[in-house]
Amino acid sequence: MKNKIELTAEIKYKLLRNISHKIRGTLDLDKILNLLLDMLANIIDYDAAGIFILSEDINHPGYHQTRQKIASMVQRGFGNIPLESDAMLMEGKGIIGQTIKTGKSIILNDVSKDERYIPGRKETRSEITSPILRDGKTIGALNVESDKLNAFDPDDIEVLNFFAEASAISIEKALLHYQILEKKKIEEQLQIAKDVQLSLLPNADPQINGYSFASVCIPTYEIGGDYFDYIPIDDNRIAIAIADVSGDGVPAALIMAAFRALLRYNAKLFSDPAKLIKLMNEQVSEFMRKRDFISVFYGILDYKNHTFIYCNCGHNPGLHLNSQSIKLIEGGGPSLNLLKDAEFKTFELNLKKNDQILLYTDGVVEVFSKDKKQFGLEKLIETFNSNADKSPGEIIKQVISATKDFSSSDFYNDDFTLLVLKRIN
Repeated sequence: MKNKIELTAEIKYKLLRNISHKIRGTLDLDKILNLLLDMLANIIDYDAAGIFILSEDINHPGYHQTRQKIASMVQRGFGNIPLESDAMLMEGKGIIGQTIKTGKSIILNDVSKDERYIPGRKETRSEITSPILRDGKTIGALNVESDKLNAFDPDDIEVLNFFAEASAISIEKALLHYQILEKKKIEEQLQIAKDVQLSLLPNADPQINGYSFASVCIPTYEIGGDYFDYIPIDDNRIAIAIADVSGDGVPAALIMAAFRALLRYNAKLFSDPAKLIKLMNEQVSEFMRKRDFISVFYGILDYKNHTFIYCNCGHNPGLHLNSQSIKLIEGGGPSLNLLKDAEFKTFELNLKKNDQILLYTDGVVEVFSKDKKQFGLEKLIETFNSNADKSPGEIIKQVISATKDFSSSDFYNDDFTLLVLKRIN
């Protein structure tokens, strides 16, 4: 049994100096927290102890983060007890949770007599928990437990509180450093994912006699669900697809990668877009969540006979520009994964010299100005029509310029995908 420590000014100074000396030169959160528990063992008799941190950003392998953002960081004496799965780590629940919520210490000299106590170790009889505070905010909690009844007194609370106070700044610095590293790692991983996703898109537009193509996909900072593709069918035909998965981020990107693989495999099996889309709808429903869907525009260009057959499934209406007018390219059926037994329909366009088709995702028309007005379909049609005499590549440049002028920004809030084809003779 250790002698009780009286927290004189000299003892406080020595404790602060010892903590500073032990953790000097390191920002390793694991190392700091374990050193702190080692030092605490020389001050207070305990049979089990733990340091718990409150943070939204901790996601280290082996750490657990509850919905209430309390993570069990380091533990001693708990054996294989999975604290992280227990309600004792929920904010406001259990002794630790109460301390996190209130920012106040708690002492229990008979845990069985306090309804707030949630059993962890069956041997525990007494417990103290102190908040770790920085600038008046709780950043964590320090917990010690004993197998003996009445093991702790107010002096122990004072010691534990001071230890938590003396440790707070070091924990905070290490935690901030750790979060910066984690953020950097996540950003690097997202960039790799974005590079992989972009590599799945065509690296060049088709070179077909009598036709000109241009396309662009400008991703946002995050990976997303926009997709377009050119798929050769035979010597006279090429499939053209543009699609958008609901939502964004990694889930949308993974669904789109799977959709791409299925589409490329199935494209040569069907000459009728509606039949292909019906099969695709059945296949994607096997792995997509019920709340997710994919809008798809899929067409086949026969550049020998100058026909374009298509199926528009819940996607933004394409635009068909000829010498007389611009018409919306609509119809075909619902977005994929909305109705498993949905029916789809194929439509046909005859393309004359100088006819053009423009396809796009919602990131093009949903560009917003500073006063929250939307670029919209009307302005897209106006831009397309006023540049009808230009090449597909120039048309895309003009649309990009028009949307950036409209938003007064060089950045888009959503993936910006645009495809234009033109019959030139």
